[in-house]
Amino acid sequence: MNENLIDVLIYIYENYMDSEESVPMDQVTLEEELLQAGFQQGEVSKAFNWLDELAWRQGSMLDHAADSPNHTVRIYSDREQQKIDLEIQGLLLTLEQSGILDPVSRELVIERCMAIETEELSTDDVKWVVLLVLLNRPGQENAFALMEELVYNGEPPYLH
Repeated sequence: MNENLIDVLIYIYENYMDSEESVPMDQVTLEEELLQAGFQQGEVSKAFNWLDELAWRQGSMLDHAADSPNHTVRIYSDREQQKIDLEIQGLLLTLEQSGILDPVSRELVIERCMAIETEELSTDDVKWVVLLVLLNRPGQENAFALMEELVYNGEPPYLH
């Protein structure tokens, strides 16, 4: 299997976070299940690190959430533009303008996208990153539901 970090994250979400099945209580059991599912050890480790880093960053950024203005303009660095192309930037802007992303969530998404070891990301990859970021943001349940609809059905019911 030639899977990458995003594939591991999608598998974890679809099989544990979005289903009736409970997440194994310890990381070792979950890791064993992922390896049995055909994922490579290196990619599984990267996925765990990515999720740990997301949880840590969310905690640290929530302290600054109240200080963030709601209407900001994001200027992408040269390095960010290499990975996050204009199509993805447009997607993020649309999600922010429609209320699915707030400035803190947007920054978490950009930071988590940059943490993925790949030259380019697809819009589908970024949609999954947005979904995973929103999953763990308190008070973002409606935005999460809209994003889940976008990921699975192409567009949420009232995102136009």
